[in-house]
Amino acid sequence: MTQVKPMRADARRNYDRLLKVAAEAFAEHGEGASLDDIAKRAGVGSGTLYRHFPTRQALLEAAYVDRIEALGARADEIAKELPPGEALAEWLYELCVGTIQVRGMKALLGSAVTDGSKAALTACGTSMKGAAQRLVEAAQREGTLRHDIEPIEVLRLAHGVSTASELANGQGKQIRRYLSLLTDGLRP
Repeated sequence: MTQVKPMRADARRNYDRLLKVAAEAFAEHGEGASLDDIAKRAGVGSGTLYRHFPTRQALLEAAYVDRIEALGARADEIAKELPPGEALAEWLYELCVGTIQVRGMKALLGSAVTDGSKAALTACGTSMKGAAQRLVEAAQREGTLRHDIEPIEVLRLAHGVSTASELANGQGKQIRRYLSLLTDGLRP
């Protein structure tokens, strides 16, 4: 068993600074923000950035892991407050709003719902897929969701709703309407 060494204090500071600057850069420029610019703004070299975050995806996920986990936890909170079918619809709404409001989140959701096995290993993939599975299965048991629907399909459709809403007006004003059209089609 390999033991992970704790980060040196200077490495920890660099890591934290990179995450802070990355979140700001992604908020300003979306997931396509320049990684070299992020490194410069954090006061480190590109090598330091890539040592901590070997891919853009790794940096995106690290910058948003708290928000992703909060969305996953929110599914369980909503499930306690609403009947299963309504809980699924409300969580999908919050997920879509989050992916529009927080630039870069849609790219993470997109990577979490691909067919690639690597995406399934990410925190985003694990959190989102787990939340969707719990809500989908509850709605199916309740009889408000078709039994042939897979949780991954619901996440892919939510990604599509976010994209469609952005195309409509860029601010997500159509999310509720599009989700209503979607959930009507998912009923038995």
